[in-house]
Amino acid sequence: MTQTSDNVTWLTQEAYNQLRAELEHLSGPARTEIAQKIEQAREEGDLKENAGYHAAREEQGKMELRIRQLTQLLERAQVGEAPADNGIVGPGMVVTIAYDGDLDDTMTFLLGSREAASIDLETYSPQSPLGRAIGGKKVGSDVTYELPNGRKAGVKIIEAKPYTG
Repeated sequence: MTQTSDNVTWLTQEAYNQLRAELEHLSGPARTEIAQKIEQAREEGDLKENAGYHAAREEQGKMELRIRQLTQLLERAQVGEAPADNGIVGPGMVVTIAYDGDLDDTMTFLLGSREAASIDLETYSPQSPLGRAIGGKKVGSDVTYELPNGRKAGVKIIEAKPYTG
């Protein structure tokens, strides 16, 4: 799981299966259900002042956006095993860093795809400046990377464990 191509999203088989099931539900039963809601609301009459109709159309739009997101994600997904618990940072790892080596200024996050995370954990892409800088580095490493504003930032990798959520 060390590939870092910009258009690849690494997923465990479990995460892939969950996202595939969500896509199948949204593309099938959920689409049918929302179409029925829209049809029922249409039958109520004047569409200009029909709140149920407008709410159903908005829900349909959100659902179609989610279907597109899932389709794109799954098309570029690389399914593999969870990363090894060897202290080397890579996609699928929960990483703790300390800014400028200050152990009182730490942050813990998932290095991977937001879509793969089912918890409330900050997520950084492996293609982000921080993700590229720490990818492949070992726990204990000091790393410097460039921020979007051009400044440099330094971090120390405190911990890197496979995400098990």
